[in-house]
Amino acid sequence: MIRSLLRRRRATSGLPIPHTCTPGRHALATRHLLFCTPVIKLDALAAISAGADPDAQHWQGNQADQVIPDADTRRALLRMGPAGATPRWFFRSNPDLAEPFEPSPEMPEFMVCVRRDTGLYAGYFELDHASGEIGGNLAPDHRGQGLGAELFLAGAEFAHGHAGLLTARAGTATANLACRRALERAGFVPAPGPARHTLPDGRELDTVWYRHEAAASACARP
Repeated sequence: MIRSLLRRRRATSGLPIPHTCTPGRHALATRHLLFCTPVIKLDALAAISAGADPDAQHWQGNQADQVIPDADTRRALLRMGPAGATPRWFFRSNPDLAEPFEPSPEMPEFMVCVRRDTGLYAGYFELDHASGEIGGNLAPDHRGQGLGAELFLAGAEFAHGHAGLLTARAGTATANLACRRALERAGFVPAPGPARHTLPDGRELDTVWYRHEAAASACARP
């Protein structure tokens, strides 16, 4: 049923995603992007699709069971958006994806990313509270537009202003120049860190590290 989305048209509604933080869930915005803790399981699945394509996996090297291997399914999911921007028939056919997403305290903080102008899923970032490390991905159709800097800026803002961390860290492959430029435009500066990184698929990459420092605070919650 997901594949049939590629042949259907739909109207894009507003952006009915959370805009304030609540206990256990967060929200923030940049100029072109909105971020929130996934509300339903579709939010999380679409976000994972953003980094499951071969170009992204060249740098991430996840195992097959950690990504969405079918390209048509990925494209279909990424042509949707939160709540009202997804056609109702889809949830009738896939009711499990309308179920609430429950964040796990044992996993990194995960935030789905949405384009403000279209309401479509655009990517995600995640934060490991213990290490202060952030990472993320933009979907293929949203790359090469300067949005990477906004993604990492949001990650840094989240680390400082929501998670209460003085320092946010990010590592990337030395050869991943697009990611490095995005980090630098977001205000990250070079930092010490491991020179090599082993990906889940066993490949080793030369790695560089960055840090972002700012005052720390907890987000305001009702």
